[in-house]
Amino acid sequence: MSEEAKNERRVLVAVDEGDESMYALSWSLKNVVFQNSKDTLILLYVKPHHGVYSALDATGILDEPQIPGHSYSPQITAAIEKYSQEVADCVLQKAKKLCKDLQNVKLETRVESGDPRDVICDMSQKLGADLLVMGSHGFGILKSKSLYGDLNYRAFLGSVSNYCSQNVKCPVLIVKKPKPSASTG
Repeated sequence: MSEEAKNERRVLVAVDEGDESMYALSWSLKNVVFQNSKDTLILLYVKPHHGVYSALDATGILDEPQIPGHSYSPQITAAIEKYSQEVADCVLQKAKKLCKDLQNVKLETRVESGDPRDVICDMSQKLGADLLVMGSHGFGILKSKSLYGDLNYRAFLGSVSNYCSQNVKCPVLIVKKPKPSASTG
């Protein structure tokens, strides 16, 4: 293997709508991925599945009372998917702005759907990541309700990062955002 090939790394950064993931990306740009390296930086956003819900749709109207616990109507599902894609696009646009000064680093973006724990682990292997970088949410369910209102996927990124750290085959770097100082003057 040539010396140049040894210096090429594939760094996967999991991003979401939280400040913690953007801090992790920013931190990794300063400390892991260097401006003139031959690294490939892969930004991964995972859209949660909007599986089966109750028979009430988002308006509170009983959609199909004969089928308890069914999926939303096609119109609502399409609206949820459209919104979910808009959020993904917005998050990746914000992440790409942080990467605007990279010179020789290749930048890739991926949007996948599913349980973030499983998708991040699967994609780190499929994409041949040499390093996975993640943020860590340091708070509970009340502060971490996502834009979707779906508490199951975004409420416990700490548990996602913990799961990934134990199940991903490559090294995992979990970056914790510092807490603001209590005394501001």
